[in-house]
Amino acid sequence: MAIVTRDPAVYADLAAALRERRLPSVSLLPGQRIPERVAVVLTGPGEAAGIPFGRVIAVEGRADRASLWAEVQLAIAGGIVHDLVVGIDPGPRPGYAVLSDAGLLVRGTLESPENAGTLGAQLQRRFPHARIRFRVGSGGRLDRSRILQSLAPLHRPIELVDERGTTPRGHPRPRDPESAERIARTRGAELHGLPSVPITPGDVANLQRLSREASEGHFTIPRRLAVEVLEGRISLADALRDGERAFARSGGSRTPRGPTARERY
Repeated sequence: MAIVTRDPAVYADLAAALRERRLPSVSLLPGQRIPERVAVVLTGPGEAAGIPFGRVIAVEGRADRASLWAEVQLAIAGGIVHDLVVGIDPGPRPGYAVLSDAGLLVRGTLESPENAGTLGAQLQRRFPHARIRFRVGSGGRLDRSRILQSLAPLHRPIELVDERGTTPRGHPRPRDPESAERIARTRGAELHGLPSVPITPGDVANLQRLSREASEGHFTIPRRLAVEVLEGRISLADALRDGERAFARSGGSRTPRGPTARERY
């Protein structure tokens, strides 16, 4: 593998990521000869067109990392992908695993349930001719709903997989990526439309508590935004940004109060 770039930030980011994954690489500048042993070149998005090599992968940023490693692994193996199966283990930070015709490409942890849709969109962009299928675990009622909402706009098949037997035992955490791989390898019931998930006042209060913790006690997102997050219409990150802007407009002098237990949902 080779890192070919003139951008110091791109180089530093990629070099650190490759060291973390213990992937050997050489570092070159555009125009330098690429050794024959190199299977794939990594570079910045603005430099890919100027590198005459068989397999050049442009790195869009950290948010694109999961789909990037899937493409890198496929390039190293020299395979052509026809089918991709993406397993997702629901949770506040869902585990994911991407399988191809050749086997496991990549697995890891997403930052939020809504990032499942982001990962799916990135895989569609990197593998435009592949048939992509999503398999989502049946656990984590509200997180699962947010994941399904984020995947729906991609218009790809989604299966709901019974999670019994997919959680590995006797292993230290994090186990979510391993569970996601087991989910990806298990056939589920294909969904035709999104199932309705009731939202309780306790669900809303819990999400508001999480928003208060995320803002280090500065503000609590209003009930309206909490409901939109739980329904999968916006991400928690978006709701926090809205709350931060409202807090800044108020001069940062107070913590907006969330609804009490006696207030109606």
